[in-house]
Amino acid sequence: MTPNIDKPTGVLFESDTLEDQVETSINNIKEQIKTDYNYKVEIVWRNVVLFALLHISALYGLYLCFTSAKLATVLFTAFLYQTSVLGITAGVHRLWAHRSYKATWPLRLLLVMMNTIAFQNSVIDWARDHRMHHKYSETNADPHNAKRGFFFAHMGWLLCRKHPQLKEKGKDIDLSDLYSDPIVRFQKNYYHILMPLMCFVLPTIIPVYLWNETWSNAIYVPTLFRYAFVLNITWLVNSAAHLYGDKPYDRFINPVENVSVATLALGEGWHNYHHTFPWDYKTAELGDYWQNFTTGFIDFFAMIGWAYDLKTVSLDMIEKRVNRTGDPTHDRYKSIHNKEQKLMTE
Repeated sequence: MTPNIDKPTGVLFESDTLEDQVETSINNIKEQIKTDYNYKVEIVWRNVVLFALLHISALYGLYLCFTSAKLATVLFTAFLYQTSVLGITAGVHRLWAHRSYKATWPLRLLLVMMNTIAFQNSVIDWARDHRMHHKYSETNADPHNAKRGFFFAHMGWLLCRKHPQLKEKGKDIDLSDLYSDPIVRFQKNYYHILMPLMCFVLPTIIPVYLWNETWSNAIYVPTLFRYAFVLNITWLVNSAAHLYGDKPYDRFINPVENVSVATLALGEGWHNYHHTFPWDYKTAELGDYWQNFTTGFIDFFAMIGWAYDLKTVSLDMIEKRVNRTGDPTHDRYKSIHNKEQKLMTE
């Protein structure tokens, strides 16, 4: 029998109280809101074929990177990787899905363009799924429920029909803030035109016409290889960063701190912190720009006035949360208790 999901299992915004979040985390263990492992997945074979062809093409593109592609093409590919990942991390994730900061229209326009290059659905569709992921984390209503295993959380969820409870609970997600943004609304309405142009057409013709790259190299390296690489980097946040790492902030939830994912995904791998305090624009407590380049990107635009109202979490709130739900064997937990003991002896 499919277990009912009566309450959210996570939080989204600063307005979701800390007490509710702590209670929710403990309830995940006590009430054991389970995944329905008996649910029969309906595979979408069209998606299986398309993703298989994409990854085969990407492997050929990787080969061309080292054999025939021009240096300018390889550098252009790296630039598109950074640009499109930032469209996900700084754009649809931190700005629109979590409202962790605000942006003026020029920055919102730039981020929408970068997000369109990434081709991971429109801002509205991506943010809807991500809000579901946080609100019903690791349940049947989570689009990429990591309790179904690494492959499902990584890309398997895109190869099958959505679980009925995901569709049911998704109707209750408030997206009014997204539809009120005219730039986001424009992208949604014309995505079928903008996406092919930004993700596939321009990345292919720019190397050919600007530095005389071959059509084959232009198609397979900065277009197909780059697209598949970015997909897998962002998918790692859903898979590896929910399975492999430590839990200094909340030991009761699946998401973990994963340094490798944080580096590759420009700061999105500090996932135990992020699911504990999802409204923090940094998505992390510690780490520098090398392991959280997205934060540096946002800080730069805050410096020139394009980003503002950057939300953070106080050290006091972090320490109280670690003290209540953190991993007692982790250094972060021990440092807080050592600090408390020192204060008591003074």
